[in-house]
Amino acid sequence: MAASPPWYRVVSDPGVLRRAVITGVGVGTILTIANNTDVIQAGTMPESRLLPIAVTYAVPFLVSLASSVLALRVERRDQGQTTRLLEREIEAIVRFPGQNPNPVMRLNRDGQVIYANDSSRPVRGALGVEVGDTLPTPWFERVRTAQSTTDPVRFEVEHGRQTFAVLAVWVQDLGVYNLYGTDITGAKVVERFPDDNPNPVLRMSPEGQLLYATAASRPIIRALAIEPGDPLPGDLLTAIQRAIDDDAAPTPEIAGDGRIFHLRPVVIPEFEFVNLYGIDVTALKAVDKFPNENPNPVVRLDRDGRVSYANPASELLRRALGADVGDQLDPLTFQRVLDALDGDATGALELTAEGRVYEVRVVRVYEFESINLYGTDITAARQVEELSAANEKLLLSILPPSIAERLRGGETVIADRFDDMAVLFADIVDFTALSSRLAPIEVIELLNEVFRMCDELAERYGLEKIKTVGDAYMVVGGPGLGDDRSNGRRPGSDGFGSHAADVASMALAMLTELARFREASGHSIEVRIGMNVGPAVAGVIGLKKFIYDVWGDTVNTASRMESTGVPGRIQVTRETYERLCDDFEFERRGPIEVKGKGTIETWFLVGRRSNDIEEMAVPAAEATA
Repeated sequence: MAASPPWYRVVSDPGVLRRAVITGVGVGTILTIANNTDVIQAGTMPESRLLPIAVTYAVPFLVSLASSVLALRVERRDQGQTTRLLEREIEAIVRFPGQNPNPVMRLNRDGQVIYANDSSRPVRGALGVEVGDTLPTPWFERVRTAQSTTDPVRFEVEHGRQTFAVLAVWVQDLGVYNLYGTDITGAKVVERFPDDNPNPVLRMSPEGQLLYATAASRPIIRALAIEPGDPLPGDLLTAIQRAIDDDAAPTPEIAGDGRIFHLRPVVIPEFEFVNLYGIDVTALKAVDKFPNENPNPVVRLDRDGRVSYANPASELLRRALGADVGDQLDPLTFQRVLDALDGDATGALELTAEGRVYEVRVVRVYEFESINLYGTDITAARQVEELSAANEKLLLSILPPSIAERLRGGETVIADRFDDMAVLFADIVDFTALSSRLAPIEVIELLNEVFRMCDELAERYGLEKIKTVGDAYMVVGGPGLGDDRSNGRRPGSDGFGSHAADVASMALAMLTELARFREASGHSIEVRIGMNVGPAVAGVIGLKKFIYDVWGDTVNTASRMESTGVPGRIQVTRETYERLCDDFEFERRGPIEVKGKGTIETWFLVGRRSNDIEEMAVPAAEATA
């Protein structure tokens, strides 16, 4: 509030001076004429009259100035008091909505949002405005209706999953619209939910009047012979009230249309009514009569894991559960039951007791707050599955998976041509002399250890072991061979081009692993390895003790590469060298005489060119030492 200006500023104001002069001249003239009529008529003016005349003009002039100063001070004081009062009122008005837990907003005459409390954030989001924004026209048209009616205007807005009832009020004294929001989400849900419920839902007032009933509750309505608006029968109302007051009291039971329902009352105090949820217990009533005659195990648990019922056929199943009727299941066992459901209404688990295997169907019965366990003896089926799995494992140890599948499909003659196959032979050097120094069991154990190592490498590189003959080991790689044995690793996936690279990698790894075996076992054992690539034919031979084998010149040449090779080295043909020379290191051996082939040029495979080498050949000096 501005302070009153000093008197001298008021006196020197041109407007104040003008009024004072006019007042002084006008009043002074009138008084001078009235007081000096005789002198004026005589035409003379004595000097003694001049001073009184001057005072006559000066007094009204000064009175006018003084009156102006006093009047301005009173006006400024009254304005200050009014301003302070208005400021206090505005401060109170603004402060109050901020403490309101419900949404409050204020708009000016043009629809601009001039205030909004924190609780109004969802309403602002629904209306698409913030403080300073103008309300969209369709919404403001609704709000403006409040200015032309004595009744507040109501409308609903939705933001996400929330629904708000908005009350618009025109405040005439302030020239603003106040918007008051109320969250009615809960009321909407309660109002809408029963219609979608497939089970009976009824609603009654605290006095016992039926307010509402879903379509699914028609059997109950017909049994009671009432409609919405009618009072519930007195005995039913008494039973409902008893169930409300005492959780242990039995829920009312209604029979109608050949069905039996339990009515579970739930008080909704926020909306001043009671919901009655109908539970169809017809099936439970029937189930309670018949499980004793069921030849299969039936066990029922309550929601806490206590066995509430078990038929005579469930004796072994109860032993597997470790509980009888009235007993609490072990927490771990009960958790297995719950895990079988895994968020669904049904599930299954297996339990074993005294050599019998039971598949237990777990069914959660929400309506009765129980879990039913239906057991089926699958001991014979599991034995058949175990035998089948053993047979399958044995078959796959003899044949590639794709060939085994074809035999199961009914093919009797299987022969396939492969345009590009990599073949590897490995043979233990001087095995005859070595075996003569060892006992028979030691020879078998030694061979088993070496060939087991080779089998693991074939598995690692996705290759197909063909056979072992004495101390010789044969493995091949080609499109479609060994893919199912590679643990997800496809041939050629190491980045070295193809199945030929996988066979070469296995050969290098064999030398590395065999060096480790020599160091660990103390056996002075060495192998020769030969490798070749090219076309070949593969198929199944025989009806009894059949085998999967590979034939062709490519196979014969690979065998010759092994037999003419050097202990501790991997000898390969020109075709193999040319296929892999970009990615592997080779050492040229030169021409050698090969039975049935004449003179051919060969190379020794030394290692990979890659920096991240996993397998490397044993150096030549060590291999020939």
